Amino acid sequence: MPRILRINTRTKEFKFEELGDYAGLGGRALTSRVVNTEVPGNCHPLSAENKLVWAAGILAGSGAANSGRLSCGAKSPLTGGIKESNSGGQFAQVLPRLDIQAIIFEDKPETDAPFSIVEIYADRVEFKDASPIVGMDNYPAHEELKKMYGDKVVTALAGPAGEQCLAASTIQFSDPHLNPARSAGRGGMGAVMGSKKIKAVVLDSAAKGRVKPVNEEAFKVARKRWLEILMGHPVTSEGLPAFGTAILVNIINEAGALPTKNFRYGRFDDVADISGEKIAEVIESRGGKTKEGCHTGCVIQCSQRYNDKDGNYLTSGFEYETVWGFGANCLINDIDDIATMDRICDEKGIDTIEMGCTMAVAMDGGVLNWGDSKAGIELLKKVGSSDAMGRIIGNGADFAGQAFGVDRIPTVKGQGLPAYDPRSVKGVGVTYATTPMGGDHTAGYAVATNILKVGGDVDPLSKEGQIELSKNLQIATATIDGLGLCLFVAFAVLDTEDAVQCMCDLVAATHGIEFTADDFIALGVNTLKDELDFNRKAGFTKNDDQLPRFFCEEKLEPHNTVWEYTVEELQAAKV
Repeated sequence: MPRILRINTRTKEFKFEELGDYAGLGGRALTSRVVNTEVPGNCHPLSAENKLVWAAGILAGSGAANSGRLSCGAKSPLTGGIKESNSGGQFAQVLPRLDIQAIIFEDKPETDAPFSIVEIYADRVEFKDASPIVGMDNYPAHEELKKMYGDKVVTALAGPAGEQCLAASTIQFSDPHLNPARSAGRGGMGAVMGSKKIKAVVLDSAAKGRVKPVNEEAFKVARKRWLEILMGHPVTSEGLPAFGTAILVNIINEAGALPTKNFRYGRFDDVADISGEKIAEVIESRGGKTKEGCHTGCVIQCSQRYNDKDGNYLTSGFEYETVWGFGANCLINDIDDIATMDRICDEKGIDTIEMGCTMAVAMDGGVLNWGDSKAGIELLKKVGSSDAMGRIIGNGADFAGQAFGVDRIPTVKGQGLPAYDPRSVKGVGVTYATTPMGGDHTAGYAVATNILKVGGDVDPLSKEGQIELSKNLQIATATIDGLGLCLFVAFAVLDTEDAVQCMCDLVAATHGIEFTADDFIALGVNTLKDELDFNRKAGFTKNDDQLPRFFCEEKLEPHNTVWEYTVEELQAAKV
């Protein structure tokens, strides 16, 4: 039976527990329930009272397509509220082989305590001295771990930014291609890991097996239909595999919603130089890969392998948001330099979205010149070092704005906004404002319906229908995260009548329980209730559910749109 593993990072004691009150939960539903139940809302995010929770989804290990995502939860050092940061990689594939549903890291060592490597086995936990890899960037640290544990070792790493407890730091997870290229990127989860003096977590590479469904025949039928759904939709079977998420660069630019020069304009003149089509062309010319999975069992294959000019591997998972953040948002059009910045973020363990916003704030503050990619590269390299500028940048856009005397800071609840201007994609703006996670597009991806016309057609420039759209997507997304499914399955789900029932059938057959469409909705609603309850205890009010004022005051070209929702109107988007 799946268990919870509790690890006390101060005493180095551990215990395996039955799920108990957490039975029936997984992924984000489990991390948010644990955080809301066990973490004081008013605690400091880097204190011993905070807990770092990693949970595989309800379908983890089942073999259902795209069910290998991992949720990382804690009180966020960046937002001060609850956070779930979602990652691919192999970690959620191996946890079920150890009969572990979730790991809860508790307490914290003394300030001068050394960092540890935590080895996790099915029957024990061992702490090892991490000094050989402390201070290392993530790629060389992972290479050292491969020497110690074998090439196929499954790891989680806090980079130099996490060691310094910087608020924009990530946790980097190893992917199927033996690189630490998958990020639990948002909200500073790496800082919480660093505060507990954990440099790396290593799972037993000898763990074998797969979750055996209780009802194997029913599972086979549901799994086959699930694969047909994903492979039958043009976005999940054609667009994403061909161009990755950067296929959106031209699409969002054409829609007039590509935030440019720190959210001043909706279109970027040099968009062709950073488009998904351009990236695919470069990848193919250098012998890279335009499609590969971020975890075993991914059939969408939207990740990529980008090589440098000499044909050497540079970075993976070259996402649309990253290309936008270091590209249009900073007026940079050199795709190789943008790829280099992506690699540096993976090395240092910092969120690319937050860094894209932060770098634009630095440009507004005169620290860098607009479009100066070489200076941007050098600035990112300082993160995790002894250079004070690195600490400023590594703490995110709000912190940098205060340091540099800038008042144009595109954040909600302290978190940098992603790659869609809310004035011209109003549905995702509602999500930015009202999700408990802070400015986060993945919490309710209304871009699907506003721009791509998936699951219906809600005019992105109009106020009409956006609040209901965002609310429904926030509920569905919370459930998908709880199941451990990739968010991108939503494109096919929204356009397929029996898709929700198919997911319910997968859960029911895997666990031998009744799981209906009502249960599907309830899982998402209850997850959001946990998160909103925690944020209330952390001191958030309805007045925190709003965008920065400049979105209300400045018209966005080319549609001359503004943000025009009141705080009171937005409350209807919350469960």
